Amino acid sequence: MSKLTHINYAFAKIDSSNKIIMGYPKYDPQNFAALRQLKKQKPELKTLIAVGGWDWSERFSDAALTEESRKTFAESCVDFIVEHGFDGVDLDWEYPVQGGASDNVRRPEDRENFTLLMLTLRQKLDERSAADGKPYLLTFAGGCYTTYIKNTELDELGEIVDFANLMTYDMHGTWDVRTDFNAPLYPPDRSAVEQLNWSVDKTVNLWLNAGMPAEKIVLGIPFYGMKYTNVTSSDRNGWYQTYSGGWAISYKDIAEKYLTNPSYKRYFHPQAKVPWLFDGSTFISYDDPESIGWKANYIRDRGLGGAMFWQITQDNGTLLAALEEAMDG
Repeated sequence: MSKLTHINYAFAKIDSSNKIIMGYPKYDPQNFAALRQLKKQKPELKTLIAVGGWDWSERFSDAALTEESRKTFAESCVDFIVEHGFDGVDLDWEYPVQGGASDNVRRPEDRENFTLLMLTLRQKLDERSAADGKPYLLTFAGGCYTTYIKNTELDELGEIVDFANLMTYDMHGTWDVRTDFNAPLYPPDRSAVEQLNWSVDKTVNLWLNAGMPAEKIVLGIPFYGMKYTNVTSSDRNGWYQTYSGGWAISYKDIAEKYLTNPSYKRYFHPQAKVPWLFDGSTFISYDDPESIGWKANYIRDRGLGGAMFWQITQDNGTLLAALEEAMDG
């Protein structure tokens, strides 16, 4: 962890009064204390409270709806980070206008209201900074598809935030018809067209074209993969074939149970720049030190702000070490 610069603690949630509260009150206080202790050992480390996520984005639209609700939310965020010793706030609204969990409140005006919410947060954080002399960070986690670009004002958000964490993963998974790559750097060639042929590079280009400054884009790297079972064909060594089951799987489990299993053979796609495993019936898409090296080079070549990952407990130490080494270049 020697080169980590920021830690996002996930997640706080929003209550019915538009204030943020602990997501896991049984565990959060001791974890917050551990983060404060870690900062004593590593004073340059910045910690942020992440709000929302897939499970707890249902009240973002309400919190962003009016000037009063935005002020209430923003002031509660400032109070929260001051009380618990955080350096900033990260909003993980999944997603404005459309998408996300089934219980989300969604409104067409979420697009503009998200910007207004972030602007109010920026103002309240700056007011607190002026009062106590400590700088506070404001960031957000953003989606990787065209709909997210359409439903947000990235050019305006880019002027407000310190940086944005781009969730360049879950591009494919067990919701698709065919096996595919979780986080391909570039789109691979394929003949069938049953599902979107997306990639990290396509996402970054969308964000840049929408007005987000390159230096404020932090590229997301998954520390987990996608496992597909009962793959119906061994064509293409299991890639882009139909299947009948599957789930997400941590890199820790991949390394422990599959990388050392002689039944599984590792392949690496020359265009997508990501590996996979296949044993004749099970296909596992994941990132490893080689693919992370390609992504680190991409970050430097495109002038991006850095790399982030979801999430640290899914690693056995291998991927973090590889990322730190690769980012040193």
